[in-house]
Amino acid sequence: MTLKHSFLPVVDARTRLLICGSLPGDRSLAARRYYAHPQNQFWRLLSPVVRRDLHALDYDARLAALLDARIGLWDAVASASRSGSSDAAIRDHAPNDLAALAASLPELRAIAFNGGTAERIGTRLMSDQVDRYALIGLPSSSPLNTAGIAAKAAAWSALQAYI
Repeated sequence: MTLKHSFLPVVDARTRLLICGSLPGDRSLAARRYYAHPQNQFWRLLSPVVRRDLHALDYDARLAALLDARIGLWDAVASASRSGSSDAAIRDHAPNDLAALAASLPELRAIAFNGGTAERIGTRLMSDQVDRYALIGLPSSSPLNTAGIAAKAAAWSALQAYI
């Protein structure tokens, strides 16, 4: 198994909603970009939330559009051993300091977790902050989650209430 590391957070002082994945997959790590796998539905699921076609934009423009919409990105896991990209293969993880990042964001209202692993780890990290932030579990945008985009869209569209 290979030790893998998350990316730096993409946030600014206006961030109202932070979306946390678990740990970037191999395609994302190779590209050094959040949600780089072409079959990952993340950008398509967020497009209606921000009312822009994020999928049609280049990566830097996608990040700028998220920040303009007051949405930030990060991961619950700082590093872990993992063979491949499956969350089920994560071993010996070290968490990111999600509470410290949240405390540094004066406008933060909610933290959404992209998938079950991110939600399990993230809600544990934020267990003493449940009165301060909405903690939202989302169906994973990963291609490993074979539910169609329509089945995921309602949960993802509810994020609009937090931005």
